[in-house]
Amino acid sequence: MGTAPLNKSLSQRQLSMIAIGGVIGAGLFVGSGVVIHDTGPGTFITYALAGLLIIMVMRALAEMAVASPSTGSFADYSRRALGNWAGFSVGWLYWYFWVIVVGFEAIAGAKIVQYWIPSAPTWLTAMLLLAAMTATNLFSVSSFGEFEYWFASIKVAAIIVFLVLGVVFVFGLWPGKSMDFSNLTSHGGFFPKGGTAITVGVVTVIFSMVGAEIATIAAAESQDPERAVSRAANSVIARIALFYVGSAFLLVTILPWNDDSVSGSPFVAAFTEMGIPAADHIMNAVVLTAVLSCLNSGMYTGSRMLFVLAAKREAPAQLVAVTRRGVPRNAILASSVIGFLCVIAAAFWENTIFTFLLNSSGAIILFVYLLIVVSQTVLRFRSGSADLKVKMWFFPVLSLLTAAAILAILVQMGLDPAVRSQLVLSLVSWAVVVLLFLANRWYVNRRPVTDEPVPTERPHRVLVLANQTVQSEELLAELRRIGADNQSTYHVVVPASPIETGAADTHGPVSVWQRTAEIAQQRLDHTLTTLQTENLEASGELGDYRPLRALADAVGQFHPDQIVISTLPPEDSVWLRFDVVDRARAEYDVPVTNVIARSRVEESA
Repeated sequence: MGTAPLNKSLSQRQLSMIAIGGVIGAGLFVGSGVVIHDTGPGTFITYALAGLLIIMVMRALAEMAVASPSTGSFADYSRRALGNWAGFSVGWLYWYFWVIVVGFEAIAGAKIVQYWIPSAPTWLTAMLLLAAMTATNLFSVSSFGEFEYWFASIKVAAIIVFLVLGVVFVFGLWPGKSMDFSNLTSHGGFFPKGGTAITVGVVTVIFSMVGAEIATIAAAESQDPERAVSRAANSVIARIALFYVGSAFLLVTILPWNDDSVSGSPFVAAFTEMGIPAADHIMNAVVLTAVLSCLNSGMYTGSRMLFVLAAKREAPAQLVAVTRRGVPRNAILASSVIGFLCVIAAAFWENTIFTFLLNSSGAIILFVYLLIVVSQTVLRFRSGSADLKVKMWFFPVLSLLTAAAILAILVQMGLDPAVRSQLVLSLVSWAVVVLLFLANRWYVNRRPVTDEPVPTERPHRVLVLANQTVQSEELLAELRRIGADNQSTYHVVVPASPIETGAADTHGPVSVWQRTAEIAQQRLDHTLTTLQTENLEASGELGDYRPLRALADAVGQFHPDQIVISTLPPEDSVWLRFDVVDRARAEYDVPVTNVIARSRVEESA
């Protein structure tokens, strides 16, 4: 793990393309055929409605993200607005959604490869694709950004080429072709399956647009987070209108909605109708690129959400560690393991375990979107809009309508037998996450209070271990009491942990260790200055990010006759949760005093 200053990050060029390409998934190229078959020529209205909902969610998210950029934005904002249970829920649900998507996309990519190499085993090809994208993410943040830049560029280029050729074809500028919009009405009318099919189709379409919010996570690792988030939110309107609504309109204009070729691969069918040679090979290559893009960004997104969960002490602390290249290696590997397990499940238990995993994550993204909008509404009412640079339009009307629309989609899922199991199992997944949150809180609160040994004589060499509470009045009061005769010497150790310093809350893996060292040093310097101005002899150092390791190193050098460990109250202290005080008492043959401090230190930005 590296603690040296790190300057590499996602460039504005990479972040812009991630934002543009994030909304274009394989679902647009393949899934649109299913929507056309189930809806008819009015499909583009369905895409417009779903796109409007995504735009509202992104605007709500941008309002919060510009005001306070964060590596795990949705989880952080839900936590502030609704409490720890909401942040815990959003973080783990969003991570679960993406690691299942990673496994699913790996399988989808393998099946595309089989189009060219029929004998290639699906499971092996999927494993290789997943391993390749894992390696890309492990190398560096910039390598993820560069791969995603080119993946997104290919997707965007393919859509733009289709849009240009489609407009030329539909408006009669194509050789031997006259203007023709007859397919919109000549096969059973504009609404052949009734007007309600337009809204029912939103349930399917909404999932193909997932990914626009990734730009707000990636922005925390860019040079200018506020500008990056603001641009991503503003451009999502044009992206959805052009790529989704425009493509859907051209597809149903070029082809009869009930043509069998449409439901299979509509873009291939449209290119074939235009007479483009090798259309199937071209589009398969584009779809494979879209799948690899989803794999790449899914791995990135899942690992960053694990990173921020660890920063909030709601995932193992080891997941907050980063390499010298600024990569959260442990979080990436943990997410990758679940992806590999999904591939194995698809290979051996496709109709049981794999289907269950897919269905149990089916509605999760809607839960996350709902909590984003609710959080924005609560925070806006709570804090006002005076300092906001980006604001939700026509607040609170559009915020409330967006929340109501998401609830309506969830209700529609419950009424539709084809997708009802996804809603039910996703609700079960959420219930499990909430139960885990409550179990974690119960475990922390049930800890017994251990009597601390009292030193038999006044100590002369006092080792102090503290971080969040190192500047607290409670700790300083205890140290003054111990050194009342001015004969004691203090050695203060502040573990350089991104969790305890809070650096992991607001800084991505690229810069987290630099900021961690800065904050820890500020805390140490403040405490030493306070003690020294009171004529108390004090020295100090930054310790290992693991408190027990930092304590062991300091004990070996300082040889104390008393140890003072300052923590937050049991319900908030990760040190007490992992028995740091009790283990120190068992390890060292000197009195160990635990100072419970109610006050936290505040850092400047």
